[in-house]
Amino acid sequence: MENKASTILCLALLFIVFSSSASAFDITKLLEKQSEFSNFNTYLKETKLGEQINSRSTITVLVVGNGAISSLAGKSQDVVKKVLSAHVILDYYDEQKLTMLAKSSKVSTLTTMFQSTGQAQNQQGFISAGIINEGELAFGSAAKGSKLNAKLVKSIVSQPFNISVLQVSELIDIPDIAASSPAGSPKSSPSSSKAPSSSSDNKAPSASPKSPKSSKSKAPTPSDETTSSSPPVSEEAGSSTAPAPAPSAASRVEMAVGAGVMIGLASLLVA
Repeated sequence: MENKASTILCLALLFIVFSSSASAFDITKLLEKQSEFSNFNTYLKETKLGEQINSRSTITVLVVGNGAISSLAGKSQDVVKKVLSAHVILDYYDEQKLTMLAKSSKVSTLTTMFQSTGQAQNQQGFISAGIINEGELAFGSAAKGSKLNAKLVKSIVSQPFNISVLQVSELIDIPDIAASSPAGSPKSSPSSSKAPSSSSDNKAPSASPKSPKSSKSKAPTPSDETTSSSPPVSEEAGSSTAPAPAPSAASRVEMAVGAGVMIGLASLLVA
C-alpha cells in the first residue's frame, strides 16, 4: 500500500512539473515588466497576436517603444496586426546569433508570422537583416527597393531557444501592407491621445447613379491579385511559406504525460 501511494505521488509530481513547463513563455507578461513597451503590449492583446506568439515554441519578437509605435494610432486592428506580425520572426535570434549571421552573410532573409497568414504579397512576409554604418545591426522589409531602416537597440528578453525579444529603433517599413485591409475594421488606439483617422480610411466612395462608366471598369483578374514574386533565397528563410501555427512541443509533451498519469492512476486504483 505504501509503495502504491509513493508511485501515485511521483506520477502527480511529474504531471505538475510538465504542466508548469508546457507554456514556455507569455509575451504579454514579459512585456508588462517594461513600461516603455506598454502600447506595443496593448496592441498584442487587442489583436490577439500575443496568443498566436505564445502558441509557438520558438520565436523572436522585434518590439518598439511607445514613441516609435505612435504611427499606428487610429489604424484598424487588421492593419495593426499585419504590421506587428511582420515584426515576429519564426525562429530564435538573439543578439549574438544575429551578429554571427550578419558576419557570415551581407544580408539575410528571415520569415515572419505575417507570411504564415497567407495575406502577404510581394515578399511582405519576409524581412532582411544585415549590418549598416560600420557594424550596426538593422532590419528592413525584403520587398524590392526597401531599406534596412529599423536599427537594433538592445536585447530585452532572451530565453534560449524559445523566445527572444529585441528592441528596434522604429517600425519596419513594409510597402503597401495596409492595401488589402478590409473596410470597416474596428479602430485600435491604446495610447491616451487619439490620433484622428484620415478621411481616406473611413469614407467610402458614394454611389453615383449618373456614372455609367463605373460599372464598366475592368475588375482585376485572379492572377493580378494572387501573383507574387518568389521570396529571396537564403539559408535562414527556409521555405517560401511558413507552416501554419501548430501546438508547441511543450504542449504535446503535456498531453502525453497527462494521459500517462491518468492511465497509471487508473491501473493502480484497479489493482
